[in-house]
Amino acid sequence: MKVIFLDIDGVLNSNFWNDTHQREISDGTLIDEEKVMLLGQLIRNTSAKVILHSGWKFWFDSEVKPLRREAERLISMLEKEGIKVNGVTPDHTTEEIRKSKKFSLVKASEILAWVSQHDNIEKWIVIDDLDLHNEEIRKHQILTDASIGLTVENICEAERLLL
Repeated sequence: MKVIFLDIDGVLNSNFWNDTHQREISDGTLIDEEKVMLLGQLIRNTSAKVILHSGWKFWFDSEVKPLRREAERLISMLEKEGIKVNGVTPDHTTEEIRKSKKFSLVKASEILAWVSQHDNIEKWIVIDDLDLHNEEIRKHQILTDASIGLTVENICEAERLLL
């Protein structure tokens, strides 16, 4: 199995750091259809499964069913491109991390825990706009620019790592 650990903000939306768009980002209306189409292309070309490691994972139940309107909209947009979210990474957050929203502090350990629990993984990548400060993750990471999100160049790099 090939796996894509997917972040949302700074990957499937852009202008993440633009203060005038914080509401749209938090309510899920700034998911960029063009970025979703690029992700769909990657999945079609590699047959990879999507595992959500974004803070958005908290908007889904244990069966990856949306709990919030934003999550419903995300799933709807992904489904239009034939993309299914196959799971989420475990939650290693603490109360302090949840309050500060510094999820990047535990993303690497969550991803590596998921990988260690699945022995059928052939290849895997992490698509995120944040450096997750882990050497093992760095070998597998496609680092996007949060101000523009997922690009054709990112997709080419991801395909190279997955194929």
